[in-house]
Amino acid sequence: MVAELLGLPSVFLLTILFVFTTNGQTTPPAPFPEVKINHKGEVVYKDTSVYGVVGRAVILECGSSKPDLYIWSFTKPGTEAIKAVVYDLGRGPRPQTLAETLGQVTVISNSAAVSIEKLPLAAHGLFTCQAFYDIDTEARVYYYYVHLTVRVPVSKPYLVLSDVSPVEGTTMWMRCKLDNGTGPIQYIWKQETRNGSVTVYAQTNTSTVNMTNINRNHTGWYRCVAKNPVNSEGSDRIWLDIIYGPDLPQIDVTPYSMTERGYSALERETVSLLCQAQSNPPSQYVWHLNNSQLASGSQLTITKVLRTHTGDYTCLAQNTYLKTRSKKTISLTVYYPPDGSPSCSVEAAVNHTSLKLLCFWAGGFPPPALTWSGDLKHTGPEQLSTKQLSNRNTAMVLPSEGISSNSSFTCTGSHPVLRQPTGCIIRTYVPPGDPVCFAYVTNNKQYLMLSCSWDGGVPKALVWWEGPGGHNKGGQENSNILIIRYGSAHSHTPYSCHAKHPLLGQTKTCKLTLEAPVLLTQRRVVSVFEGSDVQLTCNLRSNYLPTNEITWFNNHGKDIQDTSKYILLRTSAWANLTVRDTDERQDSGEYRCTTSNAVGGTEISVRLVVKRHPMPPNATLVRVMYNSRHRNQVELEWQVLEEEENQGKWTGFILEHRWVSERPGRKSNSSNPKVKNEEKISQIVWYPNIIQDPESRSHIVGSLTPTVTYQFRITPFNHRTLGHPSAPKTPAEPRYNALPAIIGAAIGGMLFAAFLTMLLLIFIIRNRHNNPRLHDMLFGMQHGQSRENINLPEDEVVGGSEGGIEDIGGLSTSGPSMALPRASSPLTITPQSATPSAQAPPPGDDNDPVSVTITVKSIGS
Repeated sequence: MVAELLGLPSVFLLTILFVFTTNGQTTPPAPFPEVKINHKGEVVYKDTSVYGVVGRAVILECGSSKPDLYIWSFTKPGTEAIKAVVYDLGRGPRPQTLAETLGQVTVISNSAAVSIEKLPLAAHGLFTCQAFYDIDTEARVYYYYVHLTVRVPVSKPYLVLSDVSPVEGTTMWMRCKLDNGTGPIQYIWKQETRNGSVTVYAQTNTSTVNMTNINRNHTGWYRCVAKNPVNSEGSDRIWLDIIYGPDLPQIDVTPYSMTERGYSALERETVSLLCQAQSNPPSQYVWHLNNSQLASGSQLTITKVLRTHTGDYTCLAQNTYLKTRSKKTISLTVYYPPDGSPSCSVEAAVNHTSLKLLCFWAGGFPPPALTWSGDLKHTGPEQLSTKQLSNRNTAMVLPSEGISSNSSFTCTGSHPVLRQPTGCIIRTYVPPGDPVCFAYVTNNKQYLMLSCSWDGGVPKALVWWEGPGGHNKGGQENSNILIIRYGSAHSHTPYSCHAKHPLLGQTKTCKLTLEAPVLLTQRRVVSVFEGSDVQLTCNLRSNYLPTNEITWFNNHGKDIQDTSKYILLRTSAWANLTVRDTDERQDSGEYRCTTSNAVGGTEISVRLVVKRHPMPPNATLVRVMYNSRHRNQVELEWQVLEEEENQGKWTGFILEHRWVSERPGRKSNSSNPKVKNEEKISQIVWYPNIIQDPESRSHIVGSLTPTVTYQFRITPFNHRTLGHPSAPKTPAEPRYNALPAIIGAAIGGMLFAAFLTMLLLIFIIRNRHNNPRLHDMLFGMQHGQSRENINLPEDEVVGGSEGGIEDIGGLSTSGPSMALPRASSPLTITPQSATPSAQAPPPGDDNDPVSVTITVKSIGS
């Protein structure tokens, strides 16, 4: 019944209901009441269009009032399938699974309108709402076709350039890219310059814009703005750098001063040149001066510009990126004054009858102006001749007649750069003195040069030579020099030099006479003993004409050079020859000393006589003896025959020795055959010992072998001659003398005997009581009154113990006096010494002691 009401096949409606039932409900819906649709009834169709934005909400209307039944369905663009989204058959809205893909779909209460939040792009399509009204009566059916257009907002665009640094005159494109955005989209291109001003470059419906024939004005910041009905977004800006240039440079000169030739500047001031050329990237600047690189940089500053800075300055601008260049050249002229001040000079003119005044001022730009003034009163204007030789040189010729010596002339110079003019003064005067002549020889000895000079004077004098027999005879004139071929000069004939000066009316002359050299020597004959050194002299007499080197020739006619035999000492005026170690046969003879000059040559000879030394006198050994029993030293003495006549005619002696034989009973110390051979050789060979003192007459030879018998001989010698050797002699043994030994032994024996005798006497004296007879026998019996002198302390002690000691004043000079003790022994009393009144006591009576004096005479030596 519903299908018939809707005018649709029942199968379609049942299919929809089945889908709704299976997808939206778990229980079957209530059956529709039977609705019958009149066949004459028509379904109402309404189309609307709705625009939505992704992510936002949109409402789809389904009539102005809520229908009894409605079904929302969706048809995706490009397909014919109709799929239910939500329906309401009287029991409330029932969303379908498809609604989840179309956003958050909700049905607005009390209406059949649908609200979709967070609208996705998938919701773009045809939404159909089938609405049923008045189902219980005569049903009305409406079809609402809602065309939902889902628009996407434009995302932030980004700008892409085909070339961020294009070259001026080329073509490029700019593209504005978007990730999202629903069209139609409008693109706006904006340009921002360096100064901040923004302009719209282009506005199109496409994302790409082409730029043809771009130029430097396109340089700047670029951005694009994408705009659709939903929104508009702008990109970040990108710098577009147009590469161009360099343009023709412009040169600014400071200080600015123009001339016909270009720019000008004064010397010593600062000049600045600034070069600018439009270019991107900026230009690199190189300055050239007259095609030579000078500096780099846009500005060239020259502090204290000099005249050497004048020239063409070229500024070369280079674009290193494009490798392009351009240049411009200007001319800079530096004005500067001339160097220093004007210089004046004067020359002779018109065959030395006039004066030519010259004024020169070097340098300067522009050239200076020069004028002459001075002692010109006697000269008429018609006689003056002024000539401008160049921009910086002027000359004036005036006759010398009437001009006196020490006349002055002034040259005045002026220049625009200088505040005041400057000048120079020249004075004319006659040279002092007379001309001077001299001669010299060229280094190759090919020509003789005669020179004539007359120094001083302004201007210089004119000089010329006149040879013998006419002008320049035998020579050639070269200014003040006469050239004569070497060896062709005339001897003893004068050469004349004439001199002329413009201020003098007469000519002056000097003459030169040429002569050959003259050699001198101290001795023409030189005598010397053989073996000594001798010097031969050769002197050149003073001569103004230069000579060749003095040469010596020996006695064999050969040129002498410095050798071990000959020694040459020479100067330009003398040469001495020393002959060393002269020999009678080789060095005796004529020696020649020669030299020459341009006129001729000369020589002088010196005779050398070398004499032999006389034969040395004969010498004889007078004493050859060993000086000890060790036989290792020998003393030798000799005498010279005819010594007074030959005094000083010899220089020394040769003392020789050799082995003769071994001593008897001695054996050789070595059994080596080589040593025995050497001993045999030594018996033949004499070993010399040189004694260089001719006054010596004795000598000691040491370090001899005691077991060997030697022979000695002596030979006088002088420098070159050996004398005759003396007869060989063998050393004598030293003589044995017994007298000293005997005398020594005798003296020793006497001393020893005296010592023993003294000991014996002392022993007897000390022991006189034990041996009184021996004591009396030796010392004898004396007078009773005499006392024995005691010179020993022991005796005094003994005497004291026996009764005391009596001192005797008078002692005998023949011996020592001693104090003896008193004794009663009759051996000690001499009859002669007893007094008459004295009586001898009886033996054994000790009551009265007897005083006895004994005089003792010592015997001995």
